Amino acid sequence: MDFNLSDDQQMFYDTVRRFAEKELAADAAKRAMQPQFPHDIARRAAELGLIGITFDEKDGGAGGSLIEAILAIQGVALSCPRSADVVQAGNFGPIRTFYEYATPAQKEKYLKPLMTGDAVISLGMSEPGAGSAVTELTTSAVQDGDHYIINGTKVFGTHSPEADLYLIYVRFGPGTGGIGSVLIEKGTPGLIVGKPTSFMNGEQWAQVYFEDCRIHKDDVLLGPGGFKKQISGFNVERLGNSSRAVSVGRHAFNVAREHALTRKQFGRALCEFQGLQWKFAEMELRLTSAQLMLMRAAANAKDGLPSAQDTALAKLACNEAGWFAANEALQIMGGLGFSEDSTVQYCLRRTRGWMIAGGSTEILKNRIAEGIFERRFAQRAPEATAAG
Repeated sequence: MDFNLSDDQQMFYDTVRRFAEKELAADAAKRAMQPQFPHDIARRAAELGLIGITFDEKDGGAGGSLIEAILAIQGVALSCPRSADVVQAGNFGPIRTFYEYATPAQKEKYLKPLMTGDAVISLGMSEPGAGSAVTELTTSAVQDGDHYIINGTKVFGTHSPEADLYLIYVRFGPGTGGIGSVLIEKGTPGLIVGKPTSFMNGEQWAQVYFEDCRIHKDDVLLGPGGFKKQISGFNVERLGNSSRAVSVGRHAFNVAREHALTRKQFGRALCEFQGLQWKFAEMELRLTSAQLMLMRAAANAKDGLPSAQDTALAKLACNEAGWFAANEALQIMGGLGFSEDSTVQYCLRRTRGWMIAGGSTEILKNRIAEGIFERRFAQRAPEATAAG
């Protein structure tokens, strides 16, 4: 197997790195402390072709592969972790699921402002009573002629306080087969966005309520039976999560490395102390291993969709490596790393959240075990049998 990038991929990555170093690095720490979606960075990224990298050229995309999308995230993250969120939002997550399954009419209506960085889309999956057990969602879609009436509540949605478009998982009927998704525009009557709440990393989310929210049938993205397709699209989102986690960990590693080369204690550079050398060796091992798992998952994707097993392995490896590296980097830097003037503390908070978002590390381990044994393991308690 060839682990090297092609000449075109290397040229693309080098271009992204030059852009990030020139335009994003200087204000990286300041940008990390701002919770609002940075539309200015999104518009600049769109100008450079970093939004919709895997989308067809006829739709304004670049016609690239998942590997190019990953390289774009990582090339930006090494200079500015917060700006990498923009590249992720423009290539993975709900925008990718939308693009994968949207009708031509839906693309015509919604895609352009998402591609230019002027709008942002939010995913409504989790509910107060349905997190990891997403199939227990209760948000309902009841048909009423040419319309559907949506009722329910969603929580923890990325960009939910300021989204222009919401991709909402809904229940059309009972069972997993009754789950699908709809598109709901900001300002639609019956769509209520609650007060923003901050995560530990400073990013904000808002509880989203649907109270007899009426949408046209043309805004159904995937009807009953669409759940499996949605989860296939969600596997791509997990690679976006993985890309940021490992690259943000690498960012923290690089900052700590420079610190260890220049900072002196007891008359010696920090890098001369064996205890710190071992920390860097362990970080390098985990980050490099995780990166290989990520690239394998992307390279093995069929029709742009990675397998659930490859995705689970990559996300678990990247989440744990990114968190480990950020935590060790902060420890190495001491008070400097713990300060808001440093991006390292931000990397620590960001990587910790990704161990929960998009499938917790525990859920990933469950999925990996299913792949190992080639069978499903029910997590629900068995139903009680009637006494007879």
